[in-house]
Amino acid sequence: MVTVRYFAGAKAAAGRGEEQVSAADVGELKAVLAQRHGPVLDKVLSASTLLVDGLAAKDPATALPAGVVVEVLPPFAGG
Repeated sequence: MVTVRYFAGAKAAAGRGEEQVSAADVGELKAVLAQRHGPVLDKVLSASTLLVDGLAAKDPATALPAGVVVEVLPPFAGG
């Protein structure tokens, strides 16, 4: 299991700030989250940066060992 933490628009789309998910890699995680929460979160995920234990994970094949924290950071606006 991995801990997924949502911020800003991702939190609103998921309807929660955090949850536990079983996924082997980033690609599977995105698929599970989209299935679980629907097309709004799927759209947010496609524009978001995912941090795996604080490091940006751009490759869908990035492994997710048990116990890691994945933070979903949608694009932010502002100055």
